Amino acid sequence: MCDSNNRLSNIPHVKYCYDDLVTENLADDPRITAIGLLFEVHTGLAARFAAQFEEHGLSTVEFEVLMRLRRSAGHQLRMTDLAAQAALSTSGATRVVDRMVRDGLVCRRACPSDRRSSYAVLTRAGQQRLDDTLPGHLQLIGQWFTGQFEPAELTTLLDTLRRLRDAVHPQATAGSDEATAPVR
Repeated sequence: MCDSNNRLSNIPHVKYCYDDLVTENLADDPRITAIGLLFEVHTGLAARFAAQFEEHGLSTVEFEVLMRLRRSAGHQLRMTDLAAQAALSTSGATRVVDRMVRDGLVCRRACPSDRRSSYAVLTRAGQQRLDDTLPGHLQLIGQWFTGQFEPAELTTLLDTLRRLRDAVHPQATAGSDEATAPVR
């Protein structure tokens, strides 16, 4: 980098409550630190979780599909809602569900009101795989995530994460029945 002035003149300035913390070096901006810490935590947790899922013959996305189906009314979701919740393209959701159907973890059911749509439905084998996976997963969550917080801190964190999720991924609960869905 040849230019010693890192603040770019073509970036519009928006006044934030933490502007006093920002130095002239944009790389030292606390927003960079915040997102960097979030990514580092995610990467560390994801690696631990993926290894544990693999012990049970699941990928991370397959575990997410099983959890989303388990926590949905009737243990089923329309394929489009499953794709939206899991942040997958519709073709990506189709490929994952195809694999899971082949493995007997989910099945497809036609939508009675719309022949163009179908549901992914959790099977007994899928429920069993989830039941076998969850104790170890919960142990990891407690050890490396929730166990790092006092109860009041965890409550605040959950509220904050829901607010962030709703801002950046509003379709995360697509198709869920808020009246019967468990607390997320």
